[in-house]
Amino acid sequence: MSLIFTRRAQNSDVDKIVQILNDATSFLKESGSSQWQSGYPNRATVEDDIKNGCAWVLTVDNEVAGYAAVVIGREPTYADIEGKWENNVDTYATIHRIAVSSKFRGMHLSQFFLSNIISLTYAQGIHNFRIDTSRKNKIVQHIAVSHNFIERGIIQVTEDPVDSSRIAYELNLR
Repeated sequence: MSLIFTRRAQNSDVDKIVQILNDATSFLKESGSSQWQSGYPNRATVEDDIKNGCAWVLTVDNEVAGYAAVVIGREPTYADIEGKWENNVDTYATIHRIAVSSKFRGMHLSQFFLSNIISLTYAQGIHNFRIDTSRKNKIVQHIAVSHNFIERGIIQVTEDPVDSSRIAYELNLR
């Protein structure tokens, strides 16, 4: 039986996290998505996430198996949405850069990881969650919907020169 848990990322995790993000970037490219194909996210992104205290890892038997950044506060790219957020709150959690290692693909660990992220953040008093993804990223779309996130509209990102539109989702737990 494996021990699976979520913890804050540490500087010693950076190499493994970068490898996971590189695997995810390749997987997205193979699926025809332009998401993450312009050099973002990268090592500096991960190092900033750790420095800012928003980096989380999923571990399986003490091996880093997944990564996500959970940013609490206002997300600038969410200010302009073709659609409407249900709750216009100042403090919410945006889940960015969620990925699971190709070594663990198919084990449904992303479901477990997202559930843990929501629970840990909810315990900090955050009840509104947001996530976005490309139209071609069916996996993140499925994970969001399976956790009762509701599609709220389209936002624009700057790091994808091919397709800057992203489907934006929201989860309210009040």
